[in-house]
Amino acid sequence: MPILKKSYSRRRSRFGDFLAVVLLAAAVGAGVRFWWHQKHPAKPKPVALAPAAIAIAATVPTVIAPSVPPAEKLKPIMVAPQPPANFPRPVRDVLEAQVALARRAISPGSIDAAIGSQTRAAIAAFQRSQKLFESGALDTNTRPLLTLAAPLLTSYSVTTNDLSRLQPIGKTWLAKSQQSALDFETILELVAEKAHAHPLLIQKLNPDVIWKNISAGAVLKIPDVNYPEPDDKAAFVVIHLSEKFMEAFDAETNLLAHFPCSIAARVEKRPVGELHVIVIAPNPNYTVNPELFPESAELQALGHKLILPPGPNNPVGVAWIGLDKPGYGMHGTPAPEQVGRTESHGCFRLANWDAEYLLKLVWVGMPVEVEP
Repeated sequence: MPILKKSYSRRRSRFGDFLAVVLLAAAVGAGVRFWWHQKHPAKPKPVALAPAAIAIAATVPTVIAPSVPPAEKLKPIMVAPQPPANFPRPVRDVLEAQVALARRAISPGSIDAAIGSQTRAAIAAFQRSQKLFESGALDTNTRPLLTLAAPLLTSYSVTTNDLSRLQPIGKTWLAKSQQSALDFETILELVAEKAHAHPLLIQKLNPDVIWKNISAGAVLKIPDVNYPEPDDKAAFVVIHLSEKFMEAFDAETNLLAHFPCSIAARVEKRPVGELHVIVIAPNPNYTVNPELFPESAELQALGHKLILPPGPNNPVGVAWIGLDKPGYGMHGTPAPEQVGRTESHGCFRLANWDAEYLLKLVWVGMPVEVEP
């Protein structure tokens, strides 16, 4: 018995040592796993769409609607009125800078009171035009020159004509082709485009408005933006692919306009070099060719072209400026908030208000230089 007891004691001791090593290894392993997950957070798994949803997504242009939170979650923007005697004066914040730039046809994109890449590019364009250092920031040399000549906001009264234009947009190519127009869907969308603004900014400026139940005569606060009436046509346009903007110049290379633009998703579809304007079409319809949309199951099944009616929600928006490279042009878009943030099949996509202004500057035969 003493020998057996001693043997058992020895085995228990070895087992205890073994157990201690296992527990230590487990603790170390848990620590390593915790460190790894902190440094490499798991990517969310993709959500599988139902076949019907996939079919619908494949049949319509890629338009990412802005996410609009409930009104109660928006932080209102309050702008105190100022008497005319206070103008002109230097801008004081980002919203004022965006409006001051837009009044000079230097677009910061959809006006949203936020400093982003498009606003910085617009500030840099203004600085170039003033022969300042291109910091892209509202620095001490820029603020005195970037001035507001009139109050920041204006009032807009909703009209019966505005309300009569509203209609839902079809979800398929065929449904779109059967509509009388591809006009605005909501008053918020209509007013935002009139103000060159992001819908969220319009909501923040009008926190008490119930947008789903708005009637004629409603008075809204919006940024007061009108592009200057051009004295003459532009001499040429330059498109910067890497920076995703285009600019129009006069014969003395003075800047006439600066606009953000979307470019082709695929590098091989981005032309570089000199192109020329061959057609100018305001408020165009749009011919959908199945050959150009092989990814659309709907169009492939139809097997023939469709003609979509005009309107701001037309795939090319309210303007088409065709170029001498087949299938290429400069045009508007139904999703101005996405300009410069999403990519196209190959054309140069602008916000509708910028495309409309570009119509006033271009002429058939005008050179368009596309730079890498």
